Amino acid sequence: MNRQIHTDSKLRIFLILVLLMSLFASCKKSELDVIPSVLVDFTLDIQDPDFIALQAITNYVLVDQYTNNLGYRAAGFDANGIIVYRSGLDEFLAYDRTCPHDYAVNGLSIAVDTVKFETYVLCPECGTKYVLPSFGSPSEGPSRYPLKIYKTSFDGRFVRVYN
Repeated sequence: MNRQIHTDSKLRIFLILVLLMSLFASCKKSELDVIPSVLVDFTLDIQDPDFIALQAITNYVLVDQYTNNLGYRAAGFDANGIIVYRSGLDEFLAYDRTCPHDYAVNGLSIAVDTVKFETYVLCPECGTKYVLPSFGSPSEGPSRYPLKIYKTSFDGRFVRVYN
């Protein structure tokens, strides 16, 4: 009987430790994700002329609430829009256009600018360069935060962006 109680205590301690570790891990993730969550859920047809650029790897398109009448679910945080980037044959990345540095440090909602024929975007306020193939990580400038990433799925023709 004593042995059973001792085993149950060890199991409880183990479960508590696992719970605490998962809480700490989720806190670390949220430290980098400084842009507040908003509802994002829309689908793009890469055969649509507005999104034809997505047929080639390393190309991207900008989407907002006015794009093809997608509405507020494509607006991103503070209606700054979303960048949908094709990173591989069957892989897409979607980023919120809001600069996380300006939001975290100054409380500003600044949309990053795209640079024609480049795979990075620039913040016009703080000057941070965010590299799209590197999951929106900052490569130059003051930011230590990557761009907010949304989930994507691809079925060969349609790209769904959601959270």
